[in-house]
Amino acid sequence: MDDGEPDSSAADELKKQNKRAAVQFKAQHALVVAFFVLLLVFHALGIYLFCSGFLLSRLVLQDRSQCDVPPAEVQHGYTTGSMDSGCWHPKSFDKAVVILVDALRYDFTVPFQPRPGDEQPHHFHNALPILYETSVEQPNNAFLRPFIADPPTTTLQRLKGLTTGTLPTFIDAGSNFAGTAIDEDNLIEQLYKAGRRVVHIGDDTWHSLFPGYFEPNLTKPFDSFNVWDLHTVDNGVNEHLFPLLEPDMRGRWDVIIGHYLGVDHAGHRYGPDHPAMADKLKQMDGIFRQMIDKLDDNTLLVVMGDHGMDVKGDHGGESDDEVEAAVWMYSKRPVFGSRNAESVSPPLTAKERAVGQIDLVPTLAFLLGLPVPFNNLGQPIAEAFLGTKTDFNNLATVSRLTSAQIHRYQGQYARARKLDESATSTTSLLWRQASNIYEAARKATQNLSTAEAGRVADAFNAYQAENLRICRSLWARFDLVSMAMGISALVGTFAIIAIYAHGIGADRATITPLLIGWGAAGTAVGAIVGAAVGFIPSLSLIQLSAFGAATGGISATLIGLWPARKILKLPLPRTFWGSLCFLVTVLLCIGFASNSFTIWEDEQLLFILTTFGVLMLASSLGQDLREDRMLGAANSVSFLVATRLSSLSRLCREEQMPNCRSSYYASATSSTSAGWQLSIPILVFAVLPSVIASFFHRTRNYQGIAVIWIGIALRVGLGLIAVFWVLDAADDNGWIPSISEASLKTSRVLVAQSVLALAFAGGYAIFIVASPLLEVKKEEAQQEESAPANAPEPLQPGEPIFTSLDDAPQKPKPKLIIFGYANTHGSRYLLLPCAWIIALQLLQKPMGQGTLALCMVSILNLLEIVDAIDQRHSALGPTLLALMGSYYFFKTGHQAALATIQWESAFIPLKTIAYPWSPLFVTLNTFGAQILCAIAVPAISIWKVPPKHPGLLGRIAGAMATHILFYAAIAVATVVEAAWLRRHLMLYRVFMPRMLLSIIVLLLVEFVGALIALVGVRFSIVSVNEVFGWPGT
Repeated sequence: MDDGEPDSSAADELKKQNKRAAVQFKAQHALVVAFFVLLLVFHALGIYLFCSGFLLSRLVLQDRSQCDVPPAEVQHGYTTGSMDSGCWHPKSFDKAVVILVDALRYDFTVPFQPRPGDEQPHHFHNALPILYETSVEQPNNAFLRPFIADPPTTTLQRLKGLTTGTLPTFIDAGSNFAGTAIDEDNLIEQLYKAGRRVVHIGDDTWHSLFPGYFEPNLTKPFDSFNVWDLHTVDNGVNEHLFPLLEPDMRGRWDVIIGHYLGVDHAGHRYGPDHPAMADKLKQMDGIFRQMIDKLDDNTLLVVMGDHGMDVKGDHGGESDDEVEAAVWMYSKRPVFGSRNAESVSPPLTAKERAVGQIDLVPTLAFLLGLPVPFNNLGQPIAEAFLGTKTDFNNLATVSRLTSAQIHRYQGQYARARKLDESATSTTSLLWRQASNIYEAARKATQNLSTAEAGRVADAFNAYQAENLRICRSLWARFDLVSMAMGISALVGTFAIIAIYAHGIGADRATITPLLIGWGAAGTAVGAIVGAAVGFIPSLSLIQLSAFGAATGGISATLIGLWPARKILKLPLPRTFWGSLCFLVTVLLCIGFASNSFTIWEDEQLLFILTTFGVLMLASSLGQDLREDRMLGAANSVSFLVATRLSSLSRLCREEQMPNCRSSYYASATSSTSAGWQLSIPILVFAVLPSVIASFFHRTRNYQGIAVIWIGIALRVGLGLIAVFWVLDAADDNGWIPSISEASLKTSRVLVAQSVLALAFAGGYAIFIVASPLLEVKKEEAQQEESAPANAPEPLQPGEPIFTSLDDAPQKPKPKLIIFGYANTHGSRYLLLPCAWIIALQLLQKPMGQGTLALCMVSILNLLEIVDAIDQRHSALGPTLLALMGSYYFFKTGHQAALATIQWESAFIPLKTIAYPWSPLFVTLNTFGAQILCAIAVPAISIWKVPPKHPGLLGRIAGAMATHILFYAAIAVATVVEAAWLRRHLMLYRVFMPRMLLSIIVLLLVEFVGALIALVGVRFSIVSVNEVFGWPGT
């Protein structure tokens, strides 16, 4: 046999062992990823069940008001049922031009009133005087009133209220940008059924709500989501609307709806206190003056806002600035009036004589001769019916008819919901009282006196107001059974994650196949059982199926742990760091039951991170090895400095004022970055790649592809990002007048798309194919000088004589030195966060880029600290990354409030809205910090871990489970607290938004952890082990 044959056989056997180990790892890895996806499914089912009971939608009645079926007997001998003269009441106008100026806040329309601390007018003051001027100078031709919106103050929900007269419900808020057709009685449908030709021009949201109702040849919808575009929609509305006002075109339409978006977009892009807002309001002023000139005597002009905007130009919440819009009506004929001399002029603030937005519905219905939509809850606006002679009889008539329709709706709703009489007892009493007052006055005289008519109108208005209050309370009822099912599913999933993360005393990867098998089977069986018992009348089939799937899957997963019971332990902390992480998580969960704690969450997180930093510094200084002391201490100090620097970026929420000062934008009333903030992307471009490279240098892993990606690609990407934001600022401020706005927009979009291509296409290509970041050097051995032969010692008697069989000198062998070996796994995986940081940086505003860069530095600091204090396998790293994700969420210009969503980020790499990309970019902007920290979790377990280290997959899975456990705890706590505090005054302002943020972040982190981070682990570990061999071989 040849000498080489045994070596060849051993090599072949080694290859087979490596191949088997690779297949085994890939199978285990796939099951681990599937297990985390199953946890995501459990959480999604629990969240669906809870939200279906908490975010209620009201019962929509399909009844329609009929022109020839008034809700009450009509007096004065008027014949009802005529489309020409008016269905229930004589109409006042044949045609109407209804103009909706998106985000027209009331104080935009009235003269500036100095107040203490606000003595000088802002850009939005006195720029739109026409509405106030006409109301003062021609009170019988025009009136202006505050127009109060019902939150949420998003356009789609406001359009529903403005056309149906109903209140929004919470489940509608999630569909602001994906509206579906309104399926209840509304003004647009009534106009269509009456044969009126309705033309719509502007925001395309109307077409998703009212498909098929508009004149196809004259209607022109425009994309509504591009908040960076101030002029396209407005110019388009002007282009198509004004020709219709010409005499030769008036016969082709009956109602025109024009929806201008420029004011809203100026607010989103710049904030209200900006010259662009003044220019846009002045443009609106000129447009309305032209419309007045072109109106005829039989056309009503209505101008209104659907909502207002806060000090930064955002909306969606329930602050005063967001709900206080304006409504103005104008007629060439003097048909309007006022209750008394004091109410002739428009109120100077929105706190006086305000009307609800739902009041527009019966007002327009009567003015245009339509029946009031069946589900309406509003009351007529008094000025529209009092006339020049203060005709309270007319006001009493329309108030009675409106209240009668509300009474008819209330009875139908009570029957459909099977409500007992106690739910409507107060409204029934007020209805009888109002009816008695009316009947008593009618018996005395056919024509009511002014005083009597006023009392009748007030009585029916009181009934309407009480009915509105009752409806608000009815629609705020919660489905406690569904909420309880959701909470139980969330708690059960939390228990699984806790046991998986801290209750298994063996390699998690080996036990995961058992859990995924039981869990998937239990989910399927539970869903079938839930569907089988779907006959329970109080619950829907979908709810029962979801609860069955969640309960079956969670129970089966827990049962799957039974065969491994000998290696299980209670998932309780047993170390100082584990106890600290447990204590901090518990305190946060308890704290969210306090509205003040929730409001100041960003400051609480700053304190917590600083505390961890100080304790890690102390622990580092107590290490035995000098290298660990120095490295741990230096990175702890860096961690503390980065955390404190990031705290300089702040976006205050309304409840924090006046004890908070925003620095994220140019000012508290701006949505644009300050000029000095443009230096931040440049600074990030200059510093961040060098900082990241220094960590690779420290472990001798700045080799091969790392030099190309970090030293070149990352720097190029960050440089292009800086160019993008300079171009954006040039466009905002008109720095380059020789280049058109369109050219600047095209240029920056191309730059942004190039950055995303570099980050995802280039970054993932490099990450997948990269070899371990090593450098191998061959060092030739030095020829050693032979030592002089020593004289042999004399032998002792009887001593044996040994003779050397090979006295030939040994030839020195060369040495192979592998630089970077000790951190092969960690440095290889870190290429993935380094790819994602480019895309996430692009989608942040300049101030957010600085804080996200500090977040990246803190992540690298944490890796070194955890290694220095030997806490790689504790809860410290994953928990601290979760805390950092939450903290930097606030530091990148966000709060737990809808108004802080930076919608304009959808258009950084796009010119127009494009699904699914636009929502995806908003998500990456909003949750960039949590995404980056979740991707970094596996690095905790493999940083400075050499090749062929056993059990890596199980340790990575444990770290990811610990990371998710933190978010799951916060989600369970905020869900339970929102349910418990469901009648709290601050529920919708504080507790519910924080609860929604918690569950969204939980689902997102689980998705990112399973399908981005853990999938990335596969490529990283395989590439290392293909070079060095698999553990056990």
